Amino acid sequence: MTTANPTKKPTKGDLLRPKDAAGLQTEVKALQKAHFGLRMQKATQQLTNNALLRSARRDIARAKTILVEKQSADTSAK
Repeated sequence: MTTANPTKKPTKGDLLRPKDAAGLQTEVKALQKAHFGLRMQKATQQLTNNALLRSARRDIARAKTILVEKQSADTSAK
């Protein structure tokens, strides 16, 4: 982890960046599965905190963005 301030709390992106492409793909699949579960909870009116849906969508987007960055860096290095 390379951060400017060593006392700074690592962000979610900082925690995902050390993973390789395969690890990120499994992370995306796990996040999508969790998002599906939240959607089912909402549909059956069991979900009490609707903000979890938004954060799950953003976590998926964050992981996919880092995955694409890694894949483009791999192809440009070849």
